[in-house]
Amino acid sequence: MMNATKNYIGKNTASRTAKTKATAQTVGRVHPLDAKTKGCERDTERQNESSADSHATHAFLKCSFLPKLKDTPSIQDGKKTGKMERDFYQSLSQLAEHYGIKPAESKHLGFPYNIAFALEDIKKQLKIKIKNWEKIRLVQDNKKTYLLSEERYNTGATLYYIPIVPLYRLSKNPNYKQATQLLQSVCSYLYHIADVPYYRQQESYLRWMYEMISEWLIYDETEDTPEYLREIRQSEWIGDYMEQKIFNHQNLTRFKQRINRFENRDSFETDCLLLACDTLALYEMFPDATIYRNIQRRETNTDDEDYYEDYHERTITMEKYVSFCADDKGILFQTLFDSVNAEFQECTEVEEPYTQKRFDGTNIRYNNLDFENSIFPLIERLIDLLNSIKI
Repeated sequence: MMNATKNYIGKNTASRTAKTKATAQTVGRVHPLDAKTKGCERDTERQNESSADSHATHAFLKCSFLPKLKDTPSIQDGKKTGKMERDFYQSLSQLAEHYGIKPAESKHLGFPYNIAFALEDIKKQLKIKIKNWEKIRLVQDNKKTYLLSEERYNTGATLYYIPIVPLYRLSKNPNYKQATQLLQSVCSYLYHIADVPYYRQQESYLRWMYEMISEWLIYDETEDTPEYLREIRQSEWIGDYMEQKIFNHQNLTRFKQRINRFENRDSFETDCLLLACDTLALYEMFPDATIYRNIQRRETNTDDEDYYEDYHERTITMEKYVSFCADDKGILFQTLFDSVNAEFQECTEVEEPYTQKRFDGTNIRYNNLDFENSIFPLIERLIDLLNSIKI
């Protein structure tokens, strides 16, 4: 596990819903969130097991049973079975070519068992081979029957909060001027190109959370109030100062130049260089990609304010769990963390990068999660690197 500020919202291998409320122990700077988030479920369907008759002998142990059709009710209702089978196998062929898999022979089983068997076979293969694969669906419209594949990037119920105060401290050490510039280029890419929210931006989620905590302190003064106020003032002026630094577009125009001229002297600077190289490579490969590029929001009617508010109240949207923050230490961060944790307990869904691929004979839209498979681990590495700064 990386020594990053990874705050777990709640994770279950079969489902997004945690059955009990439990707080895991903190390991280093890893702060797991209470696992209470309800309803954030993935596809948890499993093939129903076939049961043998109670009078059957042990010979059934040597037999294989065809899948039950309960899991694919639509194929039992098909009237034009010939066309349906042709459509299905054409779609299956396209899917197999796209993913590079080899479906098991099933046509000899006869309708509808052939389709049920083929579906179970490709489910198993896709689950093993495709990293982000989530589920496969058999779709029937008025004209065609085809397969629809869904892929999702699993964020691991993690808060990707990038602390900016450590970078400020590093910038005050003249011995690490080049390392500071490299990390500023990385942050500038995340700020300008990947569109990661910055906590001093007026509309950002963390800006609202920090302001709410400040208001609490005004009406509920305690012995910790002076320390709170000190950290709040620090988070504000350092945040504004570093935003100006990161905002400077020269961080991007000189990105490659800074890498080429960089001379790493220790393991920290080596990690900075490797991170910068990977970030630049990602930038050049996906010059316009943002962290929201595969977010599928169901806000079909933006004029419906009630629907909009309901969606954001029940959903942990990406801007809530990916952001720059002030620091990941101190009582201010602990209060921020507890407040975010408490709010997320009321949510029922987690917004994650997601794509669909229709295998209906037409050209498959080139959509994948390659960018997400790089950007989120990159952010984790940045958090880990910033946390390692001892200056």
